[in-house]
Amino acid sequence: MLKSLTRAVSAAARISSSAATSSSSRGLEPVLRSALCTPSSATARPFTRSIWMLCNNGSSSEHRPGLLNSRRGIPSVSCGCGGLHTEGDKAFEEFLSDEIKEEKKIQKHKALPKMSGGWELELTGTEAKLSRKIAGETVSVTFNINNSIPPSFEEEPEEGQKQPEKEPEIMSTPNFVVEVSKQAANQSLVFDCHFPEDEVGHGEEEEESDIFSIREVSFQPTGDKDWKDTSYTLNTDSLDWALYDHLMDFLADRGVDNTFADELVELSTALEHQEYIKFLEDLSGFVKCQ
Repeated sequence: MLKSLTRAVSAAARISSSAATSSSSRGLEPVLRSALCTPSSATARPFTRSIWMLCNNGSSSEHRPGLLNSRRGIPSVSCGCGGLHTEGDKAFEEFLSDEIKEEKKIQKHKALPKMSGGWELELTGTEAKLSRKIAGETVSVTFNINNSIPPSFEEEPEEGQKQPEKEPEIMSTPNFVVEVSKQAANQSLVFDCHFPEDEVGHGEEEEESDIFSIREVSFQPTGDKDWKDTSYTLNTDSLDWALYDHLMDFLADRGVDNTFADELVELSTALEHQEYIKFLEDLSGFVKCQ
């Protein structure tokens, strides 16, 4: 009789402790969600990627079951695909369906924007190549949209400041490689370029600063896609400004200037958004086992 009473008291204590822990976890959830949902400060299109930022204010969020819910059983296979179908999969698919609709609503370009200057576009998955011919030279620009959106978080508004009404927007600013080749040469001059977060003009009297920068310059075998480390590479970090400016002018004379860089960002952003929606659609089909 005494042992039975002891077991009953211990069981009650464990249940009480478990309930307190669960209540504490639920209490922390809004704080953690708020910390993870700090908006981005980039500027190109509405930031609605709730999967990427672990944040969702849509109606589908209330259907997400708890990951540690003991009442969630493992159901039997419900179709001939041989895959597992759970209540979590159903909620996930509903969320993806809503997310795809929202992303298509804010999609700025249904078709990819055109580049001015006679550039021809060639796509291979997430890699894009722009090329044009000038006299006896061929200029090509290659970039990849993967990891092209910089992670940036907006600071908390100071006391007295209002929270911005509109959601922040994002843009794709990929690194890109410019290759200039001549008919009579078996080597190409290759520029490794990028978009710095805060680019400052090289001269104080310049009216307009460059929105992209050259990081490295090297001669590489024409037509070779792989950058050979055995070829001398000039790093521009400690380069004389006069030489650097001549290199930038060399690119500008061949159509790679601020106007080109602006159009490249717009193209890359449209392509990245297009691929993101396709990824969500593929993910939705995978979850539904289609």
